[in-house]
Amino acid sequence: MTLSTPTTVRRSRLDALADAVVTVADRPSLAVESPFDAETVGEVPACSPDDVRDAFDRARAARAEWADRPLSERIAVFEEFHDRVLDEQSSLLDVVQAETGKARLDAHEEAVDVAATARYYANHARAFLASRRRTGAVPLLTRTTEHRKPVGVVGVISPWNYPLTLSISDAVPALLAGNAVVCKPDEGTPFTALRIRELLVESGLPADLFAVVAGRGDELGEALVSASDYVCFTGSTEVGRTVAATAGRNLVDCSLELGGKNPMLVLADADVDAAAENAAHACFSNAGQLCLSVERIYVDADVREAFLDAFVRETRRLTLGAGYDFDYDVGTLTSAAQLEKVEAHVEDAVDEGASVLTGGRRREDVGPYAYEPTVLTDVTEEMTCATEETFGPVVAVHEASGIADAVERANEGPHGLNASVWSGDTARAEQVAERVDAGTVNVNDGYAAAWASLDAPMGGVGDSGIGRRHGEVGMTRFTESQTVATQRGRPLTRPAEVPRRLWTLLLNANERLTSRLTAWRRGGGG
Repeated sequence: MTLSTPTTVRRSRLDALADAVVTVADRPSLAVESPFDAETVGEVPACSPDDVRDAFDRARAARAEWADRPLSERIAVFEEFHDRVLDEQSSLLDVVQAETGKARLDAHEEAVDVAATARYYANHARAFLASRRRTGAVPLLTRTTEHRKPVGVVGVISPWNYPLTLSISDAVPALLAGNAVVCKPDEGTPFTALRIRELLVESGLPADLFAVVAGRGDELGEALVSASDYVCFTGSTEVGRTVAATAGRNLVDCSLELGGKNPMLVLADADVDAAAENAAHACFSNAGQLCLSVERIYVDADVREAFLDAFVRETRRLTLGAGYDFDYDVGTLTSAAQLEKVEAHVEDAVDEGASVLTGGRRREDVGPYAYEPTVLTDVTEEMTCATEETFGPVVAVHEASGIADAVERANEGPHGLNASVWSGDTARAEQVAERVDAGTVNVNDGYAAAWASLDAPMGGVGDSGIGRRHGEVGMTRFTESQTVATQRGRPLTRPAEVPRRLWTLLLNANERLTSRLTAWRRGGGG
């Protein structure tokens, strides 16, 4: 298979991007492979821990001036960035595809998501970062204000599956809040992070304020976490525990989006055709290499056969291919390691008695790591794919005997990142959604509705992580709150001339008055 390589991902263009990786000494090169053909597309310097520490030093120096800039100037940078992402999206998609092998439509979702995130936080930064009056200790006598201060330099460790979205979505609110960022993308996808950094600098961001260090996580991770004032990590639960432990030793806060084994519940009154059509998207977008993608479906017994027929039909309609155009629904897996894992999960399931309704084969005619969208049934608990995250185009469909059974089985296991509930009665579906142990639950959608609701927090529970991105908390997590309380008149200590007993009665009276005022306001009195 021979692909026409876009000019934007030619070797000379990528070499120019690699120049932005700053090292304190000569380093060996790290080759980056394209999953389309397993050929090297470019090389970056393989950074050392010393290079990580140098990046943080430069970022700290740049941050002081950036934090002192008026917020309006910082916002203007990201308004410009928003426009540049949309204007330059064709070149962005080329680089994303070259590094990941994903379908162009999936890469396009990343570009739109980045633009939307920049727009959202540019529009809301003033409100989220504004100083706020808080209730004082003594009504009328104590004026209390909460301020928001940037934490310093934020370390971002981003994965290979969504290298555009996940290298910048956390960085946008962090930078707007007055911080600097050092990003370590996955060693397989550094050029996407470097290209988005280039757009940031072209939009007016100081060059040292967003640094990219390239290399393996096991070699650079500890140095990055140790130097950070806040850490954002997206990746496996196993590595997330290590990141959290290192951050904890340094008394540094962190947010972790980790693995998932996301369920979809199809209730008896669901629109089966609509559920099946969306399930094909929810299960096989980005070849299933999506933290939010559905890997297990629980279908009410009354509609199981109808759903399976429709779902298999929709899955077979998906076009599998490799190319820099919009001709395909599903791209390839990103690496040989991912292909091996997917094949091992399916082979184990089949050996233990599972049935393959469609798919179940690698497709070397499409690309070296291509694998067909695969639907399994008869999957039981002892099979690897029943409990471990496959992170590929494989889903198991199970029969459920009613809502209670579906919810109970959906809540099995340690993960709780995303879920989906399908029903013709949205009110009931929302009630069912509240019973599912997941950080986000979509009603009559697989994952996009919750992810794209940028005003609402997004993250996992249990082994799927801690902390949240998106919404107000997605920005304020990159700040420290400071309380300034001004006391009018005498300080809140007992004056020498006031007897101790009388002082206690005055404090009690103040507490009763404060309580009554609070109740009056709560009841609409003010």
